[in-house]
Amino acid sequence: MPVASGSDTIVVVEDDPSIAGLLELNLRRAGYVVHVAADGEGGLDVIRARRPAVVILDIGLPGMDGLEVCRRIRASDEAVAVIFLTARREEIDRILGLELGADDYVTKPFSPRELVLRIKAILNRGAVQEGGKEKSSVLEQGCLKMDTNAFRAWVSDVEMQLTPIEFKILHTLLKVPNTVKTREQLLYDVWEDTATEVLDRTVDAHVKRLRSKMGKARDMIETVRGIGYRLEERTL
Repeated sequence: MPVASGSDTIVVVEDDPSIAGLLELNLRRAGYVVHVAADGEGGLDVIRARRPAVVILDIGLPGMDGLEVCRRIRASDEAVAVIFLTARREEIDRILGLELGADDYVTKPFSPRELVLRIKAILNRGAVQEGGKEKSSVLEQGCLKMDTNAFRAWVSDVEMQLTPIEFKILHTLLKVPNTVKTREQLLYDVWEDTATEVLDRTVDAHVKRLRSKMGKARDMIETVRGIGYRLEERTL
């Protein structure tokens, strides 16, 4: 799995200089290393060179739009987090972006502080702690296995290439098998307290992508109609 060269590195792909400057200023103040590109082709070049942990990507870019940039990112890298930034408010844009593999979606105008919190929530995927001591980082259920410290997950020893949000959803379900998690609970557990604009359809889009990567284990994530999801304890 491709691994970002630095957990503090962010690439901003935004053609509006005022917005790009605002993002760069606030992200640097939050302690991140920031690189800026003004178009899709330039953004891909910077992403390949810098291997960031997070890409903040405007959808309405000139030439190659943000959706195509996201497609190309995901064709080679599932580890980097992608956050779409756009003035478009139509739900279809939001869902299409998520189905392409974006981890989150922020509409303009936005709060720089909220965006920083969303970034921290996405990157907060370290080992589970209990009573001040690190618990085992490995979880297993049937043919499913994941290591939360290494940020790796497998089906029958075949590694899945998961985005940060897909990994967090699987972790949330796997640590409490046979337990229904409502969409609201998943929104809180995965996006934490930054889920003010995240919709139920967001959860559905990410679960759909997660299942598509699980092969023969895809049916272990069961839809509980009108409520949410649970991971069934079974051996395949």
